[in-house]
Amino acid sequence: MATAVQVTFDCADPRALGQFWAAALGYVEQPPPQGHESWHSFLDEVGMPLEERDRFYAVVDPDGPGPRLYFQQVPEGKTAKNRVHLDVNAGGPAGTPVDQRRPRVDGKAEELRGLGATVLRRGEEHGEYWIVLQDPEGNEFCLQ
Repeated sequence: MATAVQVTFDCADPRALGQFWAAALGYVEQPPPQGHESWHSFLDEVGMPLEERDRFYAVVDPDGPGPRLYFQQVPEGKTAKNRVHLDVNAGGPAGTPVDQRRPRVDGKAEELRGLGATVLRRGEEHGEYWIVLQDPEGNEFCLQ
């Protein structure tokens, strides 16, 4: 049996970065725990102080199989290139010809630019096409 994973992002603004990635991937804000109609209700119950509630945020795949993305506030900013990054597969399933993938990838890149991403560079090699971008807090990712 496989072990589930969560991808955690250190960031300055968990909600804003989480909402960017939710829009980028078609994810949704993680629903509150069962028996609670809101996160405020749950956090009230567990006694979390109001001033700590904006320190984290999570989004999930509404269909279930994708990993949970967790965003946690940290005091320091990003200082170096990521050692791990996400590859977002916007061009279609494996084997889709590059001439069909390119317009899909370019279109998704424009959508993400509108949400605050920055395009760093484009690449094409061995029948693959990708764009390296940064999310609004500077984390690199590939759109392919």
